[in-house]
Amino acid sequence: MLNLSRPDPIYLEIFKNLYQFIAEQMGITLQNTASSVNIKERLDFSCAIFDQQGLLVANAPHIPVHLGSMSESIKSLIQDKENKLQPGDVYLSNNPYNGGTHLPDVTAITPVFDDNNQHILFYVASRGHQADIGGITPGSMPPHSTSILEEGILFDNFLLVEKGQFREQKVRDILADNHYPARNPEQNIADFQAQIAANEKGLQELQKMVSQYGLETVQAYMKFVQDNAEECVRKAIEVLTDGEFNYQMDQGAVIKVKVTINNQTRSVTIDFTGTSEQLNNNFNAPKAVTQAAVLYVFRTLVNDDIPLNAGCLKPLQLIIPEGSMLNPKYPAAVVAGNVETSQVIVDTLYGALGILAASQGTMNNFTFGNETYQYYETICGGSGAGINFNGTDAVQTHMTNSRLTDPEVLEFRYPVLIEEFKIRKNSGGKGQYSGGNGVIRNIKFLEPMTANILSSHRVISPFGLAGGEAGKVGKNWVKRKDGTKEILNSTATIEMEFGDNFIIETPGGGGFGDSHLKT
Repeated sequence: MLNLSRPDPIYLEIFKNLYQFIAEQMGITLQNTASSVNIKERLDFSCAIFDQQGLLVANAPHIPVHLGSMSESIKSLIQDKENKLQPGDVYLSNNPYNGGTHLPDVTAITPVFDDNNQHILFYVASRGHQADIGGITPGSMPPHSTSILEEGILFDNFLLVEKGQFREQKVRDILADNHYPARNPEQNIADFQAQIAANEKGLQELQKMVSQYGLETVQAYMKFVQDNAEECVRKAIEVLTDGEFNYQMDQGAVIKVKVTINNQTRSVTIDFTGTSEQLNNNFNAPKAVTQAAVLYVFRTLVNDDIPLNAGCLKPLQLIIPEGSMLNPKYPAAVVAGNVETSQVIVDTLYGALGILAASQGTMNNFTFGNETYQYYETICGGSGAGINFNGTDAVQTHMTNSRLTDPEVLEFRYPVLIEEFKIRKNSGGKGQYSGGNGVIRNIKFLEPMTANILSSHRVISPFGLAGGEAGKVGKNWVKRKDGTKEILNSTATIEMEFGDNFIIETPGGGGFGDSHLKT
């Protein structure tokens, strides 16, 4: 019989891996059953398990911006529907003001009941980036939205499955009954069903775990795993010092952070006071996204192999002024806040801590489509150099962890050709340790489409640290069939015709240390 008053080190390791294994099995189910390229090929999804209070226990190594914010979605559901939840129910949410990130990221949440169907023991959830969820542009990543209403269809704790029955017609009605309806509801339905299947896998695996080890043990070790993560973060905080940093974005907005270490409590205050007010563009980051970025940074400071979970947050006190661009009010547009501003928050924190130069600081969100096709991808770039290492070329950095679609799959599924995809030499900042290089991606269109780019660091360079040089800014441009060139801004929407090429040059990471000290 296990002593549950304190964790056994061996069982702690076993359960830590078991919880993560369940999330990974959920992810495999989702990937195998999904329809869209976005989920099936690019792996733009995340799965996780949560305790009775909706606190994150463990996740698969999926998308950091999803994983650090999903708990807020679960808590919102508990607060809103706790007494109405039934066995066999699945809820759908993408509300950025209730734990969501942006509207394309739709979360399916399933409560896990006990054997008597009386009490909720856990929650499982899967978040998938829909290739299109409506909005003013195909792909639902509009560069120039000024209201959430222009970005797509909002689900706020919507009952997707009721006591085991999929409410397909109701979902179809919502997808269609909107000023900017979804362009491919069949694909939405298929991906929602895949998320339901992923959650069911997680539910079954948790029930197996309870059957094998007993509920009391499983729940006790959920808390022990969170406590262990908390202690690991506190140890990481012990070696940090106070710092502050301001970082300007291409549109002129500024993110300001002050980090204050309390050595007595081994805790830290992260204060974003002074950050720009809520913006009239879509670079506002929901509070859950800001929290996810902070959680990610402090998780990366831990050397131990721990799952990202709610314990990591306990030593962190966040001050995020309401009405700022990092905690906006409805109906602020937020589609870029999730993908772009989250990256800048991370780099700003690393700058304040003085430990890592800026990475490319953007996901280079590229969407194109029409009424038939909708496609979205994020494009890699250079990572920043650190105290004793170079940055990496052509890598997805920080808050994104998705793949690029294989060229064969992309060209088979869509009327485009990838003419060039290569490392952008000498785009990383020089230093004692050099920043990583970005890439050049050149796509030719074989039929008319609307293309959109939502990016950053086309004006402001990714910073270097400790005397290291900044990385090169990125560049977006179109080469028309007749050879003429059109230079685009950080954010742009443009009509592409047959034979036109869209070229994206991604930023390099910043260097660290004076290049004269290079060994």
